[in-house]
Amino acid sequence: MSFLNDLLGGQGQQAGGAGSMISVASDLLQRAGGVQGLVSMLQQHGLGGAVQSWVSGGANQPVSGEQLGQALQNGGMGSLVQEAASKFGIDPGVVLNGLSQVLPQAVDHLTPDGQIPADGQGGGFNLGMLEGLAGKLLG
Repeated sequence: MSFLNDLLGGQGQQAGGAGSMISVASDLLQRAGGVQGLVSMLQQHGLGGAVQSWVSGGANQPVSGEQLGQALQNGGMGSLVQEAASKFGIDPGVVLNGLSQVLPQAVDHLTPDGQIPADGQGGGFNLGMLEGLAGKLLG
């Protein structure tokens, strides 16, 4: 069982577990304008140090669901969390806790050289870019 299924407990079955959180992370990345847009928005709203650790080659600094929720709300992305919670029939806090586990790994996965891809240089985002990460999380 993956860490996200553990995190979501019984609700993980309803929410589809890690695959669903990767889908929500994908939606978030698309709405934010790719990795560059998401990183910029989170940095502007209080998660600069943590987000930089996700991009760099070192260990990923954790963020709480509450910290992530505040940054997303301040960055205009709070509705995405509400939509996902409604879609899966779970509390928004569960979505935020799941995202707080998935996003550091997703950003790390999408910035393998410690560099944020610039627009026009892979800065665009598609779900296929996270397929490798899904295998790691669901394994």
